[in-house]
This record gives sequence, C-alpha cells and structure tokens, in this order.
Amino acid sequence: MHPEILEQEGYTSATVQEAPVRELFPGIRLRPLWTDKTGAHANVLEMDPGTSWPHRDVHEPGPEEVYVVAGTFNDGARDYPAGTFLHAPAGTWHVPSSAPGCTLFLFYPEG
Repeated sequence: MHPEILEQEGYTSATVQEAPVRELFPGIRLRPLWTDKTGAHANVLEMDPGTSWPHRDVHEPGPEEVYVVAGTFNDGARDYPAGTFLHAPAGTWHVPSSAPGCTLFLFYPEG
C-alpha cells in the first residue's frame, strides 16, 4: 500500500452516499462530488421514474460530459441506456427526462 498517494495536494475522493443532496426539481436530485478552483466540477444526478427537466438545459459556459450509470436517460430526442457516454458542446441544449429513472455522472470541465 502507498499511503503517500493520499498526501498529494489536490488528490481527493468522494462517495455518492456521503455527498450532500439538493433537489433541483421534483424527483430530480443533484449530489456534488467535486469542485475545482477553476470552476470545473463533477456531480451525480438522480432522476426518479417519469421525471423531466421543466425547461431546456443549456450547456454554459462550457461543455457537459454525461455518463449514464444506471437506468435510461432521454435527452428529448432519444433514449440512452446505462453505459452510454454523451458529450454536449458549449452552447448546445437538451431537455432531460427518464421514463424508468436513471443515475448520471456529470462532468463540467469548464464550469
């Protein structure tokens, strides 16, 4: 084992279960995992079955990276099953929903 790895500046870890929960909309919860001083951040988003975003989700100021961890995610145009990776460039948008419910890992490299 190499305990010195954990002593490196900036090396962090987080668990979804211990992350604070913020309800964005009814049945849609955000769990922040990490935020960098540059504004980059990583979250887990949980969508209960039958939930949807009430408006367009515009990707600003930078892109959004999405990994479908569980369930099926719909971006307003098509379904994406667990194991799917999505890259949404800055300025693009979608209207997230999930008929069966889903868990997403979200990464915003530019905030």
